[in-house]
Amino acid sequence: MFLEEAATGRLRIHTPGVELPLAGHPLVGTSWLLRRRGAAPTVLNPPAGPIPTWTEDDLTWIRADPERAPVFDTRHLPDPEAVDALEGGEPGVDLHVWAWEDEAAGKVRVRVFPDEMGIVEDEATGAAALRLGALLGRPLIIHQGVGSRIDVRPGPDGTVEIGGRVAHVETREYTLP
Repeated sequence: MFLEEAATGRLRIHTPGVELPLAGHPLVGTSWLLRRRGAAPTVLNPPAGPIPTWTEDDLTWIRADPERAPVFDTRHLPDPEAVDALEGGEPGVDLHVWAWEDEAAGKVRVRVFPDEMGIVEDEATGAAALRLGALLGRPLIIHQGVGSRIDVRPGPDGTVEIGGRVAHVETREYTLP
């Protein structure tokens, strides 16, 4: 993710393989970081267009039209053990697998293998969470990867909101030619 202009929240999102119009966790993380640095963005501006952002309790949230998110080959597996048993994705497929951990509570186990994006396995995929939130149409708690949690809930007018906690690990600044 490259923040082009902090004042307007204009940014670009890149994976090793492609540029994305929208990606949930880079947006959640950028919103959190800008707040930490003293700004309080209400909107971020990736290539997909304006994305509202806010904090609520100890979570940072974004709201987006899931149709603007990258498309995944989403597969519902029978149980979390089937999700965990996968040893990888499939060549040429941006694979998103999920299973209910506790359907009544809205808890879901997810793994994402975005091969076409140049990523073997993603630890947290907000774009896939947006799409799953639209598919299931209800609040969710997504457990993805080793330790990521993504909170999901329906938003107004067909949008989906995703939120999460962020931890600062490292900051790098680059000067581009």
